Amino acid sequence: MVELKEVAPKKDKAVFAQISDYNHEQIVFCHDKETGLKAIIGIHNTVLGPALGGTRMWSYASEAEALDDVLRLSRGMTYKAAISGLNLGGGKAVIIGDAKKDKSEALLRKFGRFIKNLNGAYITAEDVGMTTKDMEYIRMETEHVSGLPESMGGGGDPSPVTAYGTYMGMKAAAKKAFGTDALSGKKVSVQGVGHVGGYLVELLAKENAEVYITDIYEDRLREVSNKYGAKVVSMDEIYDLDVDIYSPCALGGTINDNTINRLKCQVIAGCANNQLRDENVHGPALVEKGIVYAPDFLINAGGLINVYSELVGYNRDNAYAQTERIYGYTLDIFNLAEKEGIHNQLAAMRMAEQRIQSIGKVRSTY
Repeated sequence: MVELKEVAPKKDKAVFAQISDYNHEQIVFCHDKETGLKAIIGIHNTVLGPALGGTRMWSYASEAEALDDVLRLSRGMTYKAAISGLNLGGGKAVIIGDAKKDKSEALLRKFGRFIKNLNGAYITAEDVGMTTKDMEYIRMETEHVSGLPESMGGGGDPSPVTAYGTYMGMKAAAKKAFGTDALSGKKVSVQGVGHVGGYLVELLAKENAEVYITDIYEDRLREVSNKYGAKVVSMDEIYDLDVDIYSPCALGGTINDNTINRLKCQVIAGCANNQLRDENVHGPALVEKGIVYAPDFLINAGGLINVYSELVGYNRDNAYAQTERIYGYTLDIFNLAEKEGIHNQLAAMRMAEQRIQSIGKVRSTY
């Protein structure tokens, strides 16, 4: 059973101390010298069902940073599935390496063997640094893969659905902050225009929002800017813009001691995971600043909803319809937070935890 508590990242702690803090069921370290595979699989909680969560490939500064990332991400998946009403637990995996240089068929298939050995407790899918083609390679070694191409009976790229859910959550947050969910004329800064961020910019452009973008990849910036008329700004400048909405769509932790006092927005709503560097500190700080924060693991749940749909019989229209409900869920969170006098992230966690505890009375872990 998950014990609800907010946890600040502590990368200098011993491995088992970190795992205990987040209350995970299982952490699997995967290593293969021949293929160069170094990966970590985190299974946080399986009360609601098998742990489903994407695999991320990233050049982490250290192995401790990779462990911290997988712990936080997998815990977020537990809450994401619970609050979305899905019969899934929370899991995540990270592969340590440069996705553009170190990835190979052999490495991915070896990773698939490690997933197979978990006997269904963990189901993987696409995340940062990974593609549907990569899922095909993993699928060669294990059936416990979602996010497969449409040609293989899957739902294809989940990014458009993730973007749509983020857009729904953003509109709900705008409704709370501005009294209307219309985004036409609103200034929105999008940090990260990869798969999901790019689709989000498209949705914003269609509603005639004024969009500012930044990314570490200049070619991607030019492409999105030319296609949708978004204004390009530097990586650091994004925090100082006088905008209505800040949308973090890259890696987590961008709402922190360094950035929070620079933000001039009234709403934060993005698809990045773990946007608050320290939930205990930065969640309440946003309340103090009067910024409406749309909980990340709620509004970016569209991708999880989409890959879950594959497990029960994929239908794209149904996936989008369920994702659209994020709008109402987000408003419910705002109401609960206001009623309880707590910040929005904690309110979302409590709502998710309530469902886990309720179902935990019916069945144990997966």
